[in-house]
Amino acid sequence: MVWGQRLKPLYVGSGTAVPFPTCFSTMASMKRVFTAFAAALVAAGCNSGEIIVSGGGGGAETSAEFESVIEFRPAPGQFINDPYGSGYTGQETTEAAALAYAERRLRSGMYVSLGGFGGYIVVGFDHRVANGAGGDLLIGSNQTMTSNEPGIVWVMRDDNGNGLPDDVWYELAGSDSGSDFAEHGTLRNYSVTYHRPTSAGGAVTWTDNAGGSGTLERNKYHQQESYFPAWIADESYTLVGTRLEARNYDDGKDGEEYWINPPYDWGYVDNMGSDMLPEDTSLPLPSGVRFVAFDISNAIDADGTRVNMDGIDFVKVQSAVNAVSGSIGENSTEVMAVYDYHKLVGTY
Repeated sequence: MVWGQRLKPLYVGSGTAVPFPTCFSTMASMKRVFTAFAAALVAAGCNSGEIIVSGGGGGAETSAEFESVIEFRPAPGQFINDPYGSGYTGQETTEAAALAYAERRLRSGMYVSLGGFGGYIVVGFDHRVANGAGGDLLIGSNQTMTSNEPGIVWVMRDDNGNGLPDDVWYELAGSDSGSDFAEHGTLRNYSVTYHRPTSAGGAVTWTDNAGGSGTLERNKYHQQESYFPAWIADESYTLVGTRLEARNYDDGKDGEEYWINPPYDWGYVDNMGSDMLPEDTSLPLPSGVRFVAFDISNAIDADGTRVNMDGIDFVKVQSAVNAVSGSIGENSTEVMAVYDYHKLVGTY
């Protein structure tokens, strides 16, 4: 990739082209300071039926990059516990060690795999990310035109002011997960329970709440002893989220596999959609990472009702497809970076 050229306008979702400023704010790091805000309902400018969540903007001495990884709970997958490309050391046997692993990888612009469906990572900022014009968040991954492994973004405001992601998560709607989600084969409140293998090198088995079941088999490319996260002590665990319909297919010839994962239109991490940042951007971003812009205005509640949020404190990215592409393994969202877009370009 070539970085350092002038940035083009970006189209966020189905919205309008948003120009990018050329000035940048200082990305100084400081500890998160939480201030209790009184919640207020904002009536002006709201559409009928919208839910209002009040919020604030970021201060001048805060960082554009996420501050910390707060939760990391991947689904089983071929990149979990992998000591080679995924950078596991074998010491990730506690939750604290797993969090440190994920944060270290993101700080270095290296991928963190979320495993199969439902795996997720939660990060927090040292300020409230404002809902401004156009994109508000930049999230990076390693998607290509034939390898798209979409992850859904969820956002939360720290309403109780305790610095923890224990309030309400709101999904950022994408092209296949908005109010018309059923037309796209999308399932809300879809859950998968993963079971620890009964022997070393064994397959992970899973069952879902739609009557499905299957296995995640070890493949020849990733031969670690287990794909089940080493720091999860339970014999099984359940992950719940919004499931997108799988699009992967084998385009191979003469018995040779050649798997294609086509892109979704917009609204997902690790996806070559219309909301992907142009690669000739002059923004100070890590090279080799492809970024997608996310608009907080696309937040919806559990019923699919638009939620009006003017700021968020936490971001969750979650693997959104339950599919296996033959011998190359499960579809698994990767995350490589998370930024406050406005802080990065200096718009506040």
